Amino acid sequence: MTLRLGMVTIDCADPRRLAGFWTSVLGGEIAADYDEYIVLTGGEQAGVNIGLQRVPEPKAGKNRVHLDLGTDDPAREIERLVALGARRVAEHDVPGLSWTVLTDPEGNEFCVSTHHDEGS
Repeated sequence: MTLRLGMVTIDCADPRRLAGFWTSVLGGEIAADYDEYIVLTGGEQAGVNIGLQRVPEPKAGKNRVHLDLGTDDPAREIERLVALGARRVAEHDVPGLSWTVLTDPEGNEFCVSTHHDEGS
């Protein structure tokens, strides 16, 4: 196989606004700014670059693809993300895994998860 994941792109109304949010979330930086399309380095936390692409229509419905971010300290990270402009949407828990669904400032869903022992 010769394919590899190069970037994940998020459609949005205002790429520059979201660039500030996502660089703060992931510790990356703006690698390229083409006005309608911005490329962010993923930083150590993401491991993949993120594209922010201006689209004319507003977001409608649930994302068909979303980012899943992992952490050992979900409470602290979720508090930090909410302070940056994220909004908490839902909490989920299954044996061995818990996750919180959040949205970025434009309403794009993403998750923060943590694996845990079944006895936790």
